[in-house]
Formats: sequence, structure tokens, C-alpha cells
Amino acid sequence: MPELPEVETTRRGIRPYLEGRRIERVVVRDRRLRWPVPTRLTRALPGEKVQSVERRAKYLLMRFSGGTVISHLGMSGSFRIVRTGEAPEKHDHVDLELEGNKTLRFRDPRRFGCMLWTTKDPHQHQLLQDLGPEPLGDEFTADHLHAKSRGRSVAVKSFLMDAKVVVGVGNIYANEALFRSGIHPTRRAGRVSKQRYAALVEAVRDVLQASLRAGGTTLRDFASAHGSPGYFVVQLSVYDREGQPCVQCSQPIRCQRVSQRSTYYCPRCQR
Repeated sequence: MPELPEVETTRRGIRPYLEGRRIERVVVRDRRLRWPVPTRLTRALPGEKVQSVERRAKYLLMRFSGGTVISHLGMSGSFRIVRTGEAPEKHDHVDLELEGNKTLRFRDPRRFGCMLWTTKDPHQHQLLQDLGPEPLGDEFTADHLHAKSRGRSVAVKSFLMDAKVVVGVGNIYANEALFRSGIHPTRRAGRVSKQRYAALVEAVRDVLQASLRAGGTTLRDFASAHGSPGYFVVQLSVYDREGQPCVQCSQPIRCQRVSQRSTYYCPRCQR
């Protein structure tokens, strides 16, 4: 599933082609995404100019004077910039045709993504209103994590992946950040000290920024707006490396299920 670095990479890739450009036509080939693509999208957007392309958590927000498109890449979705008129492939479900012979094309083989429309403040939409702080923002601190975790018996990895605690830290980056901070993923969140949370905050920021520099992580489906894979996969220290030697101590990396997610860690380096 595309996580924060992949969504931000997508935003940076499509933004120069969208902002300030007018939508000429909306083509919906299949409305059957996670939620049906609203019919009013095809009526509201033609003639409207894209004011900005923003990101909140794993959602992309395309703002217009009359409202906002809220989109999510789901499990396998991607946005591509193609020439208008280029023949669509099987899983190309929605096109936003722009002035200047460019089209923003949404592809989603598994159809778990979405494209929704709201005329209200998108941050008050039911999908966004209860989200926690951005991990690269000033509100994401050791004090915040420590306060949120008091009395919590949930595993710290599950706690870190809770979007009400902090947004955008998916499975790959939670594994990597916990390794970098030396925290065992099954340790109870309420038993992690503020000092160790400070190390975790720093590790989360470092791993997300490193992934952004590499264009995200491609394991299966993700590609940028220009079709390029994410190269952070070659920098992964623990994720998907079960049985391979730890990059720090050479102990074999282990894997177990935590909240139904594959969880990778070094039994020696993480406590």
C-alpha cells in the first residue's frame, strides 16, 4: 500500500502539471472504487482551475474554487500524467483532462482507492477530521507520543501506525523507524519512556525523509506520476529481510505478526 512518502512523491510529481491549469473534461470509465466516484465530479470540474495540490496524511487534496477532490491511492492506485487521447489500459478508471494536452489518469487495479468531492472544508470531512499530526510537522513530538501512550497496553508498533496518534506511518516505515530507534515492536506503548519516544520521533522523520529523497518504496505496484519506481527499497534495514543478517550486529532478522501485520525486527538491537 502506498504510504506517506509515496503519496507525497505523487503530489510533487503531479503538482506542476495541475496547479493553475483548467480542467476541460472528466472521463469516468468505472465508478466502482472503494466508494463510487460521485457523478457530480463530472459536472463540477470542467471549466474549473486547479488552485493547489495538497496532502493530508495519505490523502491528496486537489482544491478548486468550488470545492475539493479528496483522493486516496488505496492498495494499488497511482496517478500518472499522460498525453490527452492516449489509449487507456484495463485499470485506468478516471481521467482529468487538462488544458495543454495533458491528462491526470487514475489507475487502480484493486479498486480500493477513491476520488471524492466536497464543497466544504476538506479537513472536516469524515475521512480526515479525526486524524493525528503530520510526522514531519512541529506537532509530532516526544511529548505528544508519551502523553498519548500513557496507560496503553497496545504494542508500540500498532500505536505508531494508529492514524489518530500520527498519520502516514505505515507498516514499512514503522518497522524501519523502530529498528533505527532500537525499540522492540511488541513493547507496550505505555511502557516506552519519553526519552525513547524522542529517539523514535527522530527515527520516523529520518526514515520518511530518506524515502522521500529516494522517491518512495516500490514493493509491488507503486510508481510515480511519470511511471518510475521508488528506490528506498534498497535502503530497507529490516522490512522483508527475515533470516538475513542485521545490518548492525549480523543477528538474523526475525518476523512475527503484530495486529495482523508482518513485523520485522532484530532481537539483539531492539529492546
